[in-house]
Amino acid sequence: MRRPLPFRQASRAFVAALLLGACLGVAAQTPQQHVHSMAHEVMPFDMSKTLHVFRMTETGGVMRVVARDDQASEQIALIRQHLRHEAMQFQAGSYADPATLHGAGMPGLKEIQAGAASIKVAYEALPLGASITFETRDLHLLTALHRWFGAQLSEHGADARAE
Repeated sequence: MRRPLPFRQASRAFVAALLLGACLGVAAQTPQQHVHSMAHEVMPFDMSKTLHVFRMTETGGVMRVVARDDQASEQIALIRQHLRHEAMQFQAGSYADPATLHGAGMPGLKEIQAGAASIKVAYEALPLGASITFETRDLHLLTALHRWFGAQLSEHGADARAE
């Protein structure tokens, strides 16, 4: 069995790894940069041409994705296609796409997946995109949904806002 490194050694190892990465030209990404670089693997639309809007409610929340340009019919169609698919996946208990984009350890995600049967998920087409509404009566899941929304809001950076 391997013994954990004492704090001082672990700190030195961490600093050494950072320095090695810097010497090799590997720059650390912010969460926002990571989401932008990985978005194309999960979302078919262009993140820079859309806005994610998160509204927490007393029973869950509403996630909207809308095109920034009301004439961007291709982006609007891609948003609708993606959110319709995601809503079906979420209702079935699969949150694989957010885990791929944000990481499996994202706040609230494990609780939401475990309690998916107690969360009602609904899709709605909107003039500039689409929305997914999440509703639950379970306070533990409500808190998890709010934590999950907060994490997405933070990691999408300038391409997201709260309502």
